[in-house]
Amino acid sequence: VQDAASSWDPGSRGGEGSRRCWKDEICQILREIQAPLSPLLLRLCHWLLPKLLTRLFLGVRLHRGQLEMVLRAARTPKVPLVFLCSHQSPVDGLLLSFMLLSQGIGVPRVMVGAQTSPRLRSLLQRLGGIFLPSGMAQTRSDQDEGLPGAVLDAYVQEVLRSCQPLVLFLEEPPTSLQLTDPAQRWLLRVLRALRDRAVPDVLIVPVGIAYDVAP
Repeated sequence: VQDAASSWDPGSRGGEGSRRCWKDEICQILREIQAPLSPLLLRLCHWLLPKLLTRLFLGVRLHRGQLEMVLRAARTPKVPLVFLCSHQSPVDGLLLSFMLLSQGIGVPRVMVGAQTSPRLRSLLQRLGGIFLPSGMAQTRSDQDEGLPGAVLDAYVQEVLRSCQPLVLFLEEPPTSLQLTDPAQRWLLRVLRALRDRAVPDVLIVPVGIAYDVAP
């Protein structure tokens, strides 16, 4: 991050004013990526979601054997879980987050790629959503990501070190079987964390979500 800040502002190695300037910029980027979790909102959603799901669906089926494998994997010390998911409807994130939380795996950090309104973004951040910084939307390649890309790399490494489960949706409905550009950028962060040995390993969990009738 310091190297990227120096190239972003060549004078950042100099006076105190320059250092304060890029530190403020880094804090702004972090605020765009995430916000502190809200225990009150999490408890409220944990209470509301079963009522919502029973109105939307006749039932939700989980493969018990596969779920037991995931629970065993979650007990592996110092190795984070990364869930790579198909994406069929806007309800997928709520459904998967509720399932992981109810099984004791914890509140996942859901990597969000779609553009959302500021209010919805703030709400999702309080519930565990993390977003690409706005400065990365205009970049055409990972070489052009500059300071926002460096901050995002460092952030993802810290999340993986703390063993928080990460959830990434590879597609955007209604398009399927096509890796989206935001998903590529998030996957690049996980691969860099492994390459830089920020974590010794990650456990990749493929998740398939299907509906008789998608909501």
